[in-house]
Amino acid sequence: MAGAAKPAAVLDIGGRRVPVRLRRHGRARRIVLRLERDGQGIVVTLPKRVPEAEGVAWARNQETWIARRLANLPERREFHDGAVIPFAGEEHVIRHHAEARRGVWREAGAIMVSGRAEHLSRRVHDWLRRQAREQLTVRVGEAAASLDARPGRITVRDTRSRWGSCASNGNLSFCWRLILAPPFVLDYVVAHEVAHLIEPNHGPAFWRTVAAINPDTERARAWLRENGEALHFYG
Repeated sequence: MAGAAKPAAVLDIGGRRVPVRLRRHGRARRIVLRLERDGQGIVVTLPKRVPEAEGVAWARNQETWIARRLANLPERREFHDGAVIPFAGEEHVIRHHAEARRGVWREAGAIMVSGRAEHLSRRVHDWLRRQAREQLTVRVGEAAASLDARPGRITVRDTRSRWGSCASNGNLSFCWRLILAPPFVLDYVVAHEVAHLIEPNHGPAFWRTVAAINPDTERARAWLRENGEALHFYG
């Protein structure tokens, strides 16, 4: 699925500028509109032969729905001293200790951050990405070993539309925000992508493989449906 490099249009909804991005999907049978997970734009998926102008017009006709969805988005939570954020599904308070000279570390339900205040947000973000990479690397190794499969390179990004992906060459990619979720959710996403190393589609054999790796599959999927969107509003 390929996306436009820049918005095809920008809607003015309640005084808020909302970019509209178009994507094409060869198997799409109708126009599908969704709000990006972080609330920063609209994605319109078009069938192969539908003109782009029709996709933009469709988005404009859905402004009432878009406005309602924007109004119901979770509150954005920046990383700052005193902020409460989840880590592995448990709430932690960010505490700034300017003189500590220890970087970032976790202690007794808090995420401690040393250094200058203006660097706190970036340091927390970088630390969370490192924690995500460490956890994901371990879990991928364990899951792949259980299937006698060989994963490729593991990358960690800030993806909006997918929690994880598996390329045809075996490379795996994950959203760093999974480190905010409970461990059984991260384990499910790992199981889902590792299962693709031996089952490329989403048929019954694929889901049996996922369940064999991660017995909490249904609970994790339900958690992501209910809480996943909120993870994109941290930082």
